[in-house]
Amino acid sequence: MKQPDYNGDDWAIYITDSVEWMSVAPESSIDLAIYSPPFGDLFIYSDSERDMGNSSANGEFVKHYRFFCEALLRAIKPGRIVAVHCSDLPSRKTRDGFIGLQDFSGDLIRAHQSAGFIYHGRTTVWKDPVVEMQRTKALGLLYKQLRKDSSMSRPGMPDYVLLFRKPGDNEFAITHQPSDFPVEIWQQWASPVWMNIKQGDVLNARVPKADKDEKHICPLQLGLIERLVVLYSSHDEVVFDPFSGIGSTGYVAIKQRRKYVGCELKPEYAALSAGFLAEAEASRVDLFSRMKASA
Repeated sequence: MKQPDYNGDDWAIYITDSVEWMSVAPESSIDLAIYSPPFGDLFIYSDSERDMGNSSANGEFVKHYRFFCEALLRAIKPGRIVAVHCSDLPSRKTRDGFIGLQDFSGDLIRAHQSAGFIYHGRTTVWKDPVVEMQRTKALGLLYKQLRKDSSMSRPGMPDYVLLFRKPGDNEFAITHQPSDFPVEIWQQWASPVWMNIKQGDVLNARVPKADKDEKHICPLQLGLIERLVVLYSSHDEVVFDPFSGIGSTGYVAIKQRRKYVGCELKPEYAALSAGFLAEAEASRVDLFSRMKASA
């Protein structure tokens, strides 16, 4: 197994294909996986032939993704959770012959189930339809379309967090106490719709864009990652992101006193993530130092 390209005391980043890494990593060694996969062929992340985002069509993406799910099942511990951030995808008239939506979330569910995962749950993450309209200019969200012919109007597209569990029993229980996890918080987080995830609460707001830089980058919201880390892992457990990007999952995991492993194909992303993870680790150490000094 190759050495990490970047690492700290509690984190490691590998510039590699995550399927290859999971195939040689110790079996059942990951406590929690959180990631946002390539959205079929919607965005281009890198020029690598190993990048699933370079699929020619959704069917090709799903075929590749099933191999990924099989490798992930091997790496995750029995009874533990995989949290997948996604949305459904717009169809394109030039490619598909019609304007509508693709059931991308359903494709992901079926891929995980075919690999042997248990479909554990789904959370819907509310998104502002005005922001979507301004960003995508989707025909179904335009007010002028409502006035012209509302048969083509549609609601905005939310995000989803799909939860999958590896069969078997969890060896070490994840416990929470009222002192650090009040019932009022659980009542909010147990909702099937998370209404208060801030869309702009993302790490890449701090990333400068360079000439010929990536064509798209879409990190998860930090508050969303934090909920998943707190719910489905304990201190010092290993959180994994197979599509690490600029390190949003790792940034939160390290701040929450977890360990982190990330795989990334694009060296520029890996370098950025290393900086963010080192920052998170340093701030955590400083916090502990202040706590000891005040004790």
